[in-house]
Amino acid sequence: MAAADHIRGDMTLSDYSFPHSRLRRRITAPDRTPLVLIACGSFSPITFLHLRMFEMAADYARFNTQFEVVGAYLSCVGDAYKKSGLVKAEHRINMCSLAVAQSSWISVDPWEALHAEYLETAKVLDHFNEEINEVIGGVETPTGRKKCHIALLAGADLIQTMSTPGVWADKDIDYILKNFGAFIVERTGTDIDEALSALQPWKSNIWVIQQLVQNDISSTKVRLFLRRDMSIRYLVPEPVVQYIEEHGLYEEDGVAVAGSGKDREGAKPGESKGVAEAGSSNSGGA
Repeated sequence: MAAADHIRGDMTLSDYSFPHSRLRRRITAPDRTPLVLIACGSFSPITFLHLRMFEMAADYARFNTQFEVVGAYLSCVGDAYKKSGLVKAEHRINMCSLAVAQSSWISVDPWEALHAEYLETAKVLDHFNEEINEVIGGVETPTGRKKCHIALLAGADLIQTMSTPGVWADKDIDYILKNFGAFIVERTGTDIDEALSALQPWKSNIWVIQQLVQNDISSTKVRLFLRRDMSIRYLVPEPVVQYIEEHGLYEEDGVAVAGSGKDREGAKPGESKGVAEAGSSNSGGA
């Protein structure tokens, strides 16, 4: 497994250096273009679907394109975004870092989240292009160095917002889809054909990935489960479940008052409270 970059949620921009330990520096196929996938979002909290999107995109790129994935990044939006259910960036950076701890190729870049002001997605993608292609210099190939193709990775719901008038600035849509493009994972409840209908000028730079195993997990649903005092185990990575409980996250959404008494003895973080306590038994005979 690749080394970690020791990303911390409490770091500042003065502490920051670009995380690159998991970025592949060389590809062996001369006809392939190195690809780096960037997922921008709230990640409040990160879920298994967020992580699966990277794996689905890598498989899609391998079998359907001339790209070869050399790295991937999660970029959390900053606190200035002021979205409902958004816990502090420090916690979201830490949760994302815990979620990808076992990955050999997915990293967390805190640069966006460390800014006090809101940064548009176009600026974030420019940052990755600068760090990977200008500072690092791309990757080695059998025919010399090549610049990496930096691409946005997102769910179909994000593309739907791009096709909704007034949500995105037209210049940003054009800049992102013309210069970077997007790998889009289909999401339940989103009409992908309708979402793409307004984005036809950039269709050659949009790659749509079908979910062969449907996964409808969302951060919104995870927060809803927490508000209802329901289990979130196996919806988010186990270390993230523990982190949420240890830091009392999302309690402002109603978790603190939703509980039905003390946790059962021996229960692990995130487990359902509908399970009987260890050692309890039915008093009636069989």
